[in-house]
Amino acid sequence: MYCLIRQFNPLASRHPEPDRMTSNIGQPQTFFKKVLVPVLADLRLAIVLLLAIALFSISGTVIEQGQSLEFYQANYPEDPALFGFLTWKVLLVMGLDHVYGTWWFLSILILFGTSLTACTFMRQLPALKAARNWKFYKKPRQFEKLALSTTLEPTQKPMLVEALQQNRYKIFEDEHSVYARKGMTGRVGPIVVHASMILILLGCIWGSLTGFMAQEMIPSGTTAKVSNIVKSGPWSGPQIPTDWSVQVNRFWIDYTPEGQIDQFYSDLSIIDEDNQEVDRQTIHVNQPFKHNGVTLYQADWSIAAVRVQLNNSPVLQMPMAPLTAPGGGRLWGTWVPTKPDLSAGVTLLTTDLQGTVVVYDEAGQLVSTVRTGMSTDVNDISLKVVELVGSTGLQIKADPGIPWIYSGFGLLMLGTIMSYASHSQIWLLMADNQLYIGGRTNRAQLTFEREFVEMLEQTTPPKTSAPADASQPPPEVAKL
Repeated sequence: MYCLIRQFNPLASRHPEPDRMTSNIGQPQTFFKKVLVPVLADLRLAIVLLLAIALFSISGTVIEQGQSLEFYQANYPEDPALFGFLTWKVLLVMGLDHVYGTWWFLSILILFGTSLTACTFMRQLPALKAARNWKFYKKPRQFEKLALSTTLEPTQKPMLVEALQQNRYKIFEDEHSVYARKGMTGRVGPIVVHASMILILLGCIWGSLTGFMAQEMIPSGTTAKVSNIVKSGPWSGPQIPTDWSVQVNRFWIDYTPEGQIDQFYSDLSIIDEDNQEVDRQTIHVNQPFKHNGVTLYQADWSIAAVRVQLNNSPVLQMPMAPLTAPGGGRLWGTWVPTKPDLSAGVTLLTTDLQGTVVVYDEAGQLVSTVRTGMSTDVNDISLKVVELVGSTGLQIKADPGIPWIYSGFGLLMLGTIMSYASHSQIWLLMADNQLYIGGRTNRAQLTFEREFVEMLEQTTPPKTSAPADASQPPPEVAKL
C-alpha cells in the first residue's frame, strides 16, 4: 500500500527519499571514520611525510639559518641563481632562512604525528589485540595453511607440552586443542616506536612554540641582561629571564704551545634583582651552564677594550673594534690620544688575548710591539699596556621540548630492540587418532624452524634394536 501511495503521490515523486549510503557518508562522523582516518593511517602517506621532513631538515642544515638580509643577498644573488631558481628572495618568501620555525614545517610535523597516531589505533593496537587472543584449531585442514606442520602419535602430547614450556611458550589448553605463543614483546615494539616518534614530534613542536635563543657579547667584569633575542616562539615569554642577569667575573683563553686557541673559559654568576649572586659556574665549549631551564653556552669571544696608562695618568680603558684583516683572520684596533687636545695619537692593534699589542704612529709606521705590563715611548710620552679586556660570546637558549625529545629517543631505542623479538605461535590438535602440530612466526624463520624441529626430536622415542622394518621413522616436517 505504501509503495502504491508513494508511486502516485506527486509530492513523494518530487522529493524522493535520499540514498541511505550517500546520506551516511555525508555525515561528518562517518566521513571521519570511513574516509579521513584510513587515509591518515596509510603507510604511503607516512613515508611521503617522513621524506618531506628529511628533505626540509637537510635544507635547514645546508642553508644558513637566521642570518641577516645582507648575508642572503650576498650569498644567494638573483643572477646567477643557485640551481637556476634559488635566490635570496625565494629563500625569504619560503622561509628557508628559518625552516624549523615556519608554519608549513610545523604543519608537516603535526600531520605526520596525526598519521602515526591513526596508524597506531587503526593497525597496531588491533594487531596487538588479535595477537593476545588465543585461538584453537578445531579441524585438521587448518594446519595446511601453516608454514610448518606435521603429525605425531597422541602419546607424545604431554612431552610436547613440556617442551613448549621449557622454550618459554605461554600455553592455553582446550579439550582437544592446545595453543602456545611467545614473543608478545615483538608486537608491542612497533607501538612503542610509534609512541616515541609522536613524543619526539610533540617535543619539537612545543620547543618551537615556547623556546627562545639569544646571543650576548659581554665584556669581562660586567653584567648584562638577556635582551638580544634572535629567535623565539610565540609563547616563549615566560621562558625569557627578566628577574636575573649574567655577570662575567672573568673570561680567558688557553693557548697551545704553537699559539693556537685551545679552549675558552668564562667564570659566570647569576645575579638576581637584589644584586645577589644566586648561582656561579665556570663554563667552556661543550660544558654549558644551566639555570632555571635556561642554558648558557660558550659560543664565541672578542676583545672589548685595552687598558693603557700614559706616563703617570690614571689607567684609561679604550674600547677596541673588530677590523677586517687582510688574510681573513680576526683583528681588533683602537686609537689612543697622546696629547690632551687629541691632536696626536697612536693606533693599537692586536689579534688575540695573549697580550701582544702592535703600536703604529699617525703615518702608519710601526713604532713598537709590546706585551701587557710593558711600556714603550711614543710621541715623547710613555705608553703602558696594562691589560687586554676580553668579551665572552654566550648563546643563551631555552627549549622546554628537550625533555620530551630525549624521552622519545630513549623510547625509540627501547621499541626498536623490542621489535626484534619474534612472535611465534604453535597449535596442537587431537583428531582422527593423531596429534596434529603446526606453527608460524613473523620473523627469524630459520631460528623458529630449528626450535620447532628440536622440540619434535625431544618428544620422539629413542630407537631400539628392533629390525629395520619395525622401526618408526622420525616425523617429517612439511613446509607448505
